[in-house]
Amino acid sequence: MEIALVIGLLILALVLFSTEKFSVDVVTIALLVVLILSNIITPKEAFEGFSSDFMIILASLFVISAALSETGLLDMIGFRLIKLVKSKTLFVFYTMFVTGFFSAFMNNTTVTALVTGPVVGMCRKLSISPSKVLIPVAYASILGGTCTLIGTSTNVAVSGYMNGIGLEPLAFFEILWIGLILFATGLVFMVIFWKRMLPDYRESSFTEEYNIKQYLSEIVISEASNLVGQSAFRTDLAQWDVRIIKIVRGKNEFIPNRFSRIEANDILIVECKADDLIKIKESSGLQVLADTISDDKIQSAKIRLAEVLVTPGSRLLDRTLKEARFRQNFDLVVLAIHRLEGTVSQKIGSLKLKIGDVLLVQGTQETISANRNSTDFSFIGDFRVTLYKERKGILSAIIFIVAVLAGSLELVPLSVAFLTAALLVVMVGALNAERIYKVMDWKLLILIGGMSAFGTAMQNSGASEFLATNIIHLLGDFGTIYVLSGFVVLVIILTQPMSNAAAALVVLPTAIEAAQMLDADPRSFAIAIMLGASVSLVTPFEPSCILVYGPGKYRFIDFIKIGVPLTLILVVLIILLVPVFWPL
Repeated sequence: MEIALVIGLLILALVLFSTEKFSVDVVTIALLVVLILSNIITPKEAFEGFSSDFMIILASLFVISAALSETGLLDMIGFRLIKLVKSKTLFVFYTMFVTGFFSAFMNNTTVTALVTGPVVGMCRKLSISPSKVLIPVAYASILGGTCTLIGTSTNVAVSGYMNGIGLEPLAFFEILWIGLILFATGLVFMVIFWKRMLPDYRESSFTEEYNIKQYLSEIVISEASNLVGQSAFRTDLAQWDVRIIKIVRGKNEFIPNRFSRIEANDILIVECKADDLIKIKESSGLQVLADTISDDKIQSAKIRLAEVLVTPGSRLLDRTLKEARFRQNFDLVVLAIHRLEGTVSQKIGSLKLKIGDVLLVQGTQETISANRNSTDFSFIGDFRVTLYKERKGILSAIIFIVAVLAGSLELVPLSVAFLTAALLVVMVGALNAERIYKVMDWKLLILIGGMSAFGTAMQNSGASEFLATNIIHLLGDFGTIYVLSGFVVLVIILTQPMSNAAAALVVLPTAIEAAQMLDADPRSFAIAIMLGASVSLVTPFEPSCILVYGPGKYRFIDFIKIGVPLTLILVVLIILLVPVFWPL
């Protein structure tokens, strides 16, 4: 009965994770409650994962990564390295190399967010379509994380789980050599095939790219119009869901704010549906100059269009534009939002923002420049004009390097080394104490902590033994290597609907049980599963891929075309090399 319940909960979790009907942290906590109430795990077992060493390491890494990012140190280094390259193929190689190197020691989502904007800018200078380069960037950040213990949250979580069940945890650089082989393979593959296998989506005008051309119109306000004297934010046009994007008054043009009022002879650039435009035409005192207009009407020497990428740690995440008071806080108007599901141009004010959303914004040149240092988003196609905090950036880098050395040489426990480093970067002023709670990926921490407890539930209930027995019965006659291969393929399949770390933690109890039944080394199985979860490049659901999806104007199929063959090559390498480095 308990086995059926645990397996049923696992299937239910997979469905809920894939549909995103409920937040992953809510689903995880609900699973723990059910497991506790059914007496499969005790409250102590349920919450042990949240207080373990690896959770401290993960939380500390979020803080350190944010400090290195917000001091501008990585922007300066990345700008100097990438700017040196002139050859197109060398640019792809160099960009992947730099991204992979940083990702070996930092959160790969943060690294991808940092380099995406500058890479698009360099693509424009070298006349390369960003779609030719951004997938390699995302893959480099993912594969770079396979080189060290702290390269990905999956590595840290698996090492913590191994330690919790009595296996020797991973040493800091234990997976370096196999990680370098995987990273080098991905790098060479991309350099060879980037021209032929990656799409070439040439950039077009903003109005065409975001499909808003059909919604933009010019309206002239006559002296007899009842709109004269009304607040630009509260006009009669609002009842038709018409947004005023820009006001042209004589020789002046400006973006309206809450103090702006409509005057006679004003020309309004508005955004609305086609049927609402008909109503406007029929309204007295209004004249529609053009049914549709282009980029040059909504931007000028003073008012510009730009694209911004919503980044990790942003205050905008899980909030609507209205809730975040975007227009008031940033003096920018959002015209459209591009995300994995497509472009949204209507009723965007009630849409909750996600990591990787690309916002088409309009603002004055001064306003856009003032927002370039924002920690809530980054401008696509440009390096941040960060007020480089040289002293704090260098201090943060030194603190981080000392923590890595102290932890890897086992002078102090790794959790203590990184927690101390996180404390010090805050004390030296590299990161505001209040920002800590924003840069922390709470959902991921809850997910990993909860799925660790789910692994315990699989062992307590006998579900892991039941599944292991059946997998061995299916593949055992072919040999241990085939059983290992089956688990690696399984974890790759599971990473599609759920996070890499969660997928690894779900598969680990069964894989370790199978290894023990086969008299194989459980550590070898654990490391193979960990690496398999980290090289799943088939779909764009990995956060690094989501971040480049919008800026690259990709389609879902683009990731499948390039990701499937590369993932297959990497899986074969893992299956062949893990027994070499960690004999079965």
